[in-house]
Amino acid sequence: MFVARVGRPDLSRGGGICQAQEMSDRVTISINDGIADVRLNRADKRNALDNAMFLGLAEAGESLKREPGVRVVVLSGDGASFCAGLDFSSMQALADSGDGDAEQAAARSDGNPGEMADGRITHLAQQVCWVWQEIPVPVIAAVHGHALGGGIQIALGADIRIVHPDTKMSVREVHWGLIPDMTGTFMLSKLVRPDVARELTYTARVFDGREAHDLGLATRLSDTPLDDAMALARDIAGRSPGAVRGAKELFNRIDHDGAAEAFAEERRVIGQQIGSTNQMEAVMSGFENRAPVFVD
Repeated sequence: MFVARVGRPDLSRGGGICQAQEMSDRVTISINDGIADVRLNRADKRNALDNAMFLGLAEAGESLKREPGVRVVVLSGDGASFCAGLDFSSMQALADSGDGDAEQAAARSDGNPGEMADGRITHLAQQVCWVWQEIPVPVIAAVHGHALGGGIQIALGADIRIVHPDTKMSVREVHWGLIPDMTGTFMLSKLVRPDVARELTYTARVFDGREAHDLGLATRLSDTPLDDAMALARDIAGRSPGAVRGAKELFNRIDHDGAAEAFAEERRVIGQQIGSTNQMEAVMSGFENRAPVFVD
């Protein structure tokens, strides 16, 4: 991650980029004129989520909470996709725990998505989505290519989503015998009707950006989502920063009620699924391109 320690040329008025400090190669940040340009930086894997990506995203969000002069954040993915979801190697590592306990599995390696930090309402996988809500300025996601599973949940964590019409999107977890445990059920319930949230989750079907817009998941459609996200960011950055931050704070007070309890329940339910017979069958049947055989 490259945190643009943006100068100390008058950051209260936007400033420019000065020397960058490297923290992780999975996420990059550049800051200019009050806009933080945050990019998932694993284009060869369609920005799939491995342990390093989980850590990079969480670190990026935490750094932006403290970075002076930032008035708006634009979140996007480098290359052909926004984020294709969980890296298969990460999925296999969790499944190989075999004990159905995501929290114990999480303790076995740095950056494991199940890692729970003291004093937080999220584990790491939830935090890479929730941190964009905690940042005190607006966050705009520019979404293209694929936003599957964890990818769509990260996008849902933004305040605003500008989506290419052809983007392939899915609440994908049930396909792999899991549940959306990265704040997904909570954030979906804020954006779409309950029956729509359930249908998308239960079926794990893939839909495009046009349908996402019709359903209320995409704020706006664009053939050039990053360009339009940057244009919107410039508009917001030109507004009174105190007023914009205050407005986000007020919306968050309304929207975040019950979040801690919802996230705890996500952790409980995913813990029951990881490594279970049916979850392993969902994974293996998917890899082997055959119909799954589940047990009741």
